[in-house]
Amino acid sequence: MKAVFIGLAVVLVLVFIGLWSRSVRAQDVMPVRVGQAAPDFTLRDQQGNPITLSEFRDDHTVVLYFYPKDDTPGCTKQACSFRDDLAQFQSLHVRVLGVSIDGLEAHRAFSEKYKLTFPILSDDSRQVSLAYGVLSRIAGFAYAKRTTFVIGADGTIRRIFTDVNPSKHTQELLDYLRNSLTPPTEGRDRPSVPASPASIRG
Repeated sequence: MKAVFIGLAVVLVLVFIGLWSRSVRAQDVMPVRVGQAAPDFTLRDQQGNPITLSEFRDDHTVVLYFYPKDDTPGCTKQACSFRDDLAQFQSLHVRVLGVSIDGLEAHRAFSEKYKLTFPILSDDSRQVSLAYGVLSRIAGFAYAKRTTFVIGADGTIRRIFTDVNPSKHTQELLDYLRNSLTPPTEGRDRPSVPASPASIRG
């Protein structure tokens, strides 16, 4: 009997390792790169309002951050940090957008519970997470890997953060943005913007 239990334990360990390795490979897929046009999309925020990424072209840098799950410890800490530091992002002419594959009701409850003051978008079709290479799975559970994209006002990806610490990430972003952005000036000539790729609608 002991041998049977040992055999079952070995099988379970091997299955877990296989699932974990597939998850790691999925997480490592990153079809978008710095310097490329950010895939456009339209998703609904926690109030049900449609938000289109290309609406911010020419006017704002966008911090687009993907996170795994509403109302979990790391995701809550990260969202509350963005909420608390939002004025600093706005002073740099930066818009913050959060994305997970949770539905609108989960987003609405999460936003109301923690009084979030920026859009969190529902990618319940998972197409946007897939397009940005952050959709992953473990043991059959799908989620968006915690990843942040900084998208310039010209629509190109300027920086990708993949090793994200929820407690320190907003400060890391603000340090990067302060060192890399030139504050907008009224009437400044805007660079020509290439046509955006086909938009993903959620």
